[in-house]
Order: sequence, then structure tokens, then C-alpha cells
Amino acid sequence: MDPSMADLNSPHSMGTTIIGVTYDGGVILGADSRTSTGMYVANRASDKITKLTDNVYLCRSGSAADSQIVSDYVRYYLHQHTIQLGQPATVKVAANLVRLISYNNKNMLQTGLIVGGWDKYNGGKIYGVPLGGTIIEQPFAIGGSGSTYLYGFFDQEWKDGMTKDEAEKLVVKAVSLAIARDGASGGFVRTVIINSEGVTRNFYPGDAFPLWHEELEPQNSLLDILSSSSSSEPMVS
Repeated sequence: MDPSMADLNSPHSMGTTIIGVTYDGGVILGADSRTSTGMYVANRASDKITKLTDNVYLCRSGSAADSQIVSDYVRYYLHQHTIQLGQPATVKVAANLVRLISYNNKNMLQTGLIVGGWDKYNGGKIYGVPLGGTIIEQPFAIGGSGSTYLYGFFDQEWKDGMTKDEAEKLVVKAVSLAIARDGASGGFVRTVIINSEGVTRNFYPGDAFPLWHEELEPQNSLLDILSSSSSSEPMVS
């Protein structure tokens, strides 16, 4: 094999945490903000929740380039769809467009997506579109490398008919748990609330989360860690 092709054929990391949750009246999408390139954090403040239309948003995981080009194409087609029909596209239409592009290009794309939104016909809906272009309607969906730490948590904590505040607290807590355990997830938490009243974006900084088991206290810099270790009492055997 040509050594220059080794990186192209190697498995792609899906490093991120994305979540979509339905509640009584709408949906809430959430994501961390870390974009990594291997072991290097390329962007600690990225926005992984992308607007498709006024009432439909997309959570992106996997290759940033792949997920961004899918969202750009879908946004273009939905704009044409809205002009032709004279009304906003439904969440199901948007999700199926994401599914169609992902499936038709499944051998070239390395991205897992979650589509969430609200429309006047079906209310709040969440659709998962994982690698390969399958589409699954779910009451909640989780994706990215951080999701492996969250399946049991959601099985226990998610319940039907949650209020908006309950659902948002669940999403923020879940992303913060994934950030604590998953090295490819980090930064802060962004949430998007979509319902009949419109869209609300919220931001939760990393230092606002509780410290989970065995987590270290946040430090301003490496110098703080070095100074605190040098001033500590020497160990006596």
C-alpha cells in the first residue's frame, strides 16, 4: 500500500457527543464543543448544532468536512423546497433529505447525524441518521464517541412527557458526563430548544458542571499545576 494513502484508509474517529431529546411540546438538541484532529484539539469552541431551516436543526459528528457539506446541501434543497411549497419543510422531509445524501454517498462519508425540529403537522421530532444512511425516528438519539458512555444513563433517566426544563437539564448533564469520560469530547455545552414558539440557544461553560468521579479540579494553566505540586510536602517512605 502506498504510505501516502495510509491516513485516508485508516478508521475515522467519531470524537464528539451529540444528543437529541423530545419533550412535551418540542425537542432539545445538545452537543459539546471540541473538534479534534487525532490527539490534537483543533477547536475548543466549535458549534456542532447547525441550522437547516427556521424550525429544523442538525447535530453533526464524525468528519467535520463531511458533516458540513451534507448540511450545506440539505439547507440548499430545503430552501428550494420552501420556495416551491410556500411553507416551511417538515422535520421528516429534512431528515429524509439528510438520509438520502448520506445513503447515496455512504462509501465516501464518515459522519453520523441527528436531525431535530418542530412543525405544525407532527410537533417535535428526532431522527437519527448514523453511518451508512439509515434513518430512525426515536424519542431520543445520541451519537459520537461520547455516546458509548450514555446509553445506560438514558435508559434510566429519560421518560416520556418531560417538561422543557427537565429535558434540558437531562441533555446538559448527559453531555457533561460524556465530557468527563470521553477524551474526544470537551469544552462547553451548547443546547438548542425548538418548539412552537421558535428557537432558543443556550450556552453552558465547562466550569459550571459538577465534578464527576475522579475528575480533577479545573486549572487556569499548566503553571498552576506545577506550582501546586512543587509546594506540596515531600513523600516520606
